Amino acid sequence: MSDANNQPLSKPSYAPTMTLAMAQQRAKLMSAIRQFFATRQVLEVQTPLLSQAGNTDTFLQSVAAQVTYQDKPCTYYLHTSPEFAMKRLLASWQVPMYQICPVFRDNEIGARHNIEFTMLEWYQPNYSLDDMAAQLGELLELLYGHPIIMSHYRYVDAFMDFVGIHPLTASLAALQAVAEDKGLIGFDFNSVESCDSEQDRRQSWLDLLFSHAVEPNLGHDLPTLVIEYPPATAALAKTAVDKEGNIVAKRFELYIKGIEIANAYDELADGQALRERFEQDNQLRGRHNLPQMPIDMHLLAASNDLIPCSGIAVGVDRLFMVITGASSLEEVIPFPSGLA
Repeated sequence: MSDANNQPLSKPSYAPTMTLAMAQQRAKLMSAIRQFFATRQVLEVQTPLLSQAGNTDTFLQSVAAQVTYQDKPCTYYLHTSPEFAMKRLLASWQVPMYQICPVFRDNEIGARHNIEFTMLEWYQPNYSLDDMAAQLGELLELLYGHPIIMSHYRYVDAFMDFVGIHPLTASLAALQAVAEDKGLIGFDFNSVESCDSEQDRRQSWLDLLFSHAVEPNLGHDLPTLVIEYPPATAALAKTAVDKEGNIVAKRFELYIKGIEIANAYDELADGQALRERFEQDNQLRGRHNLPQMPIDMHLLAASNDLIPCSGIAVGVDRLFMVITGASSLEEVIPFPSGLA
């Protein structure tokens, strides 16, 4: 049934949320990304979506899948990124590589979130974070079709500009007071209070303040690289000492129009250190009543043979969203999780 202008009054239940024109534009973007890496001799790889190991990060919830292997039921996990498997390849082959693949993070729904989304991840041997930032800038210039200038913003400076206190030296009481003053106590307050250690509570307050008071202000004039994060956010990155003598994570995140687009690490090649971080993650998961995640022992072994490198993960759907000016992921993917 159509209206007087011959437009359908309603879409059928099976209809995608993205238009054909947007799908065609997305296909061009994907082709451009692959051509970008082909001209730079970066190998495209494909790794499994399912793994016996899971992501131990407290705030990334893996999607579990019950499978039967050799006639025995067992639990596998859909990967939250291809990082673990790609590092096994990187340790073995020692060449630049990239992958475009679906990744999965449970309970993530919204205008900028979906349980299943598309990630571009690549690794460059013997690249510093500055080298990786430069290559990211080249990719953005290609996809935008014009020169791109990226600003660099220290996490400390961004926090002080928009929150008003120093994130690495402020007291726990000061962080909580600022959160209360900004009306943020209703956001994840229980998860903050459930942290046993002062360090965990401190980082939880920092995450809350950064996500609600800092992130929305980033990347509106220029794409912005936030650098030198707190050490508790290092994940699989190295740490270093900043110019003020504070320990910081050697990583950056890219923000465009207040949206996190990419996350890069100067990769830590130390299996024992990673094991300790993963075990600490699992302890924190326990305090949040979250399931313990199996640690990827293959990754730990590969990390000891990992050559110096930097790696970056880019949310393709979000990047496409900001390039096209779309207001939500529904416009740039055909079937969001609720309609899949």
